[in-house]
Amino acid sequence: MHITAKVDYAVRTLLEIARAPQLNPAALGPVVQAAPVVKADAIATAQRIPPKVLETVLGDLRRADLVISRRGPDGGYWLARPAGEISVADVIRAIEGPLASVRGERPEDVTYSGAAESLQRVWIALRVNIRAVLENVSIDDVAGNRLPEFVDALTNDPGAWARRERPLN
Repeated sequence: MHITAKVDYAVRTLLEIARAPQLNPAALGPVVQAAPVVKADAIATAQRIPPKVLETVLGDLRRADLVISRRGPDGGYWLARPAGEISVADVIRAIEGPLASVRGERPEDVTYSGAAESLQRVWIALRVNIRAVLENVSIDDVAGNRLPEFVDALTNDPGAWARRERPLN
């Protein structure tokens, strides 16, 4: 699986917002209840994200209803729902679309014949495993450095850290 820079920036943006100190949102009105409000320039600086790229990422996150924004001196960005209810999978889908695709199609929509007939099941299994991790790790888990035990179990396997080089021709 390839994690694009845009997805990486989006996750890091949400982590910055989730970790922001609780502010008094009285100036923002009744929509927000003690939500951390963060300015885009603070996110860009803290995570070293180019401001123009961050603007695009925040727009995508806003359209996906993951963040809410308000303009003006008391404005900024805050999470549209609690960080514990936003999975890493939600962020990837908001930025890039489906978690797994084959030539731009969903794995259940591809068919093969002959020797490749069972390949579709491999792609489906891959998607199941990607979902098993990404749908069960929330922004709150990462921001609070409280990853689920299964993540530690997976990363404690020495093979998880071993690079697999491309075979030489």
